[in-house]
Amino acid sequence: MLLKSPITTVFLVVGLLLSILIFYNSYSVNYRIPGNNEGYEPVQPIAYSHRLHAGELGIPCLSCHFGAEKSRNAGVPSASVCMNCHKFVTALFANVRAEDELAEKEKRKPQRIISSELKKIYSSLALNDELLPNPSLKQTPIEWKKVYNVPDFVYFDHRPHVNAGVQCQTCHGAVETMERIRQVGNLSMGWCVNCHRDVNKNGVNNKKVYASTDCTTCHY
Repeated sequence: MLLKSPITTVFLVVGLLLSILIFYNSYSVNYRIPGNNEGYEPVQPIAYSHRLHAGELGIPCLSCHFGAEKSRNAGVPSASVCMNCHKFVTALFANVRAEDELAEKEKRKPQRIISSELKKIYSSLALNDELLPNPSLKQTPIEWKKVYNVPDFVYFDHRPHVNAGVQCQTCHGAVETMERIRQVGNLSMGWCVNCHRDVNKNGVNNKKVYASTDCTTCHY
């Protein structure tokens, strides 16, 4: 009886179409093939800011991830690499300056200011607040969470990409703007193959290159 009413029929049809549209939009936005972790942005054990280091300070990616030029994996720098700078820089400049001004006002020697995040690095190296070995502490590695992972059946090597002049941002996005690293690309086969096709046509930094699209290049 209800379907005999034109108004009821129109409402039902419109409602059905809206439901299908909402479902389709939600499905198309949220559906991902297995292994697609695009947007993955884990909280790390230390709040390392690429925006500060790579962006504001302009530290080149290869200064820390030096393995990318000469090995398959870019690698995560050890705490000793961090200490090249942070045996001198122990906190934000503003905090250090504030302590210096307060010490001058109180006519005393300034105290060493150590940020809570840098303290985690010193602790991992078993150092005390004077950055000297602390016998009561044991050195422990920093358990960084890996962001980019490819399946076991895929072989990826940083060396040919870096040495061909491919910028880190091509695959990893504008890391110099990221407070915390997140996965930018979906790392699908199509994503990689399309990039290879593009550079074969347009080159890399105005340089002609050959990027293989043969299956055995990545799957063997």
